[in-house]
Amino acid sequence: MSERKIGLVKWFNSAKGFGFIELDGEKDVFVHFSEISATGYRSLEEGQRVEFTVVDGQKGPQAQNVVLA
Repeated sequence: MSERKIGLVKWFNSAKGFGFIELDGEKDVFVHFSEISATGYRSLEEGQRVEFTVVDGQKGPQAQNVVLA
C-alpha cells in the first residue's frame, strides 16, 4: 500500500467536483470529489489540511482516500 501524505488544499471547485492539493516540494496533486472519504456532501475548502494516498492518474498525480488531517 502507498504511503499516506499530508497536504493543504490549494483550491477546490465544488460545482465541478475537483481541485488540487499542495505538497511541499512536490507537484500539486489532483483531487476528485469521489475520493473524499466523508458522508453527505463531499467538498474541500482552500487551506484545509488533508491526508491521502497518491496514485498515478491519467494526467499526473492523483489523490485517493482523502480525509481531513
